[in-house]
Amino acid sequence: MDNKYELTREKLFELQSELRQLIEVGKPQVIKELSAARDQGDLSENADYDAAKNKQSEIENRIAEIETILNNYTLIEKPTSSKNVRIGSTVEVERDINGKTSTKVYTIVGAVDADPATNKISNDSPIALAIMGKAIGDSVKITNVEKPYQITIKKIN
Repeated sequence: MDNKYELTREKLFELQSELRQLIEVGKPQVIKELSAARDQGDLSENADYDAAKNKQSEIENRIAEIETILNNYTLIEKPTSSKNVRIGSTVEVERDINGKTSTKVYTIVGAVDADPATNKISNDSPIALAIMGKAIGDSVKITNVEKPYQITIKKIN
């Protein structure tokens, strides 16, 4: 697989912890649930058994997903200093939407780390794609959205 997942150190630790939890707690718990459901007798109409099987499938799929990521990632290091926006940068921008300006701060992360609610945006998002490689003072138009707007880079950390 050529695609590398770009992870912050924080997300790496979070995924490693979730994997341990699923393997050490989730799987044994669902095995107990399956065993208890089997002990009830006829499995063809056993809702507890079906629920446990679905839960087991979800856990196995999530384990496989996390293992794929952990076997194929690159670590995003916070840039020590940069004159241009890149993955790992925290960027303050001034947005001009329909003549109204506002300031926003975004941290550019990989897709696995993205959390728009905390202003962590994916490096594949329209905003990140527009400002990657740009410098303080550069203005760009965000066009891959329903209502295009202009942003100007004010600060890069």
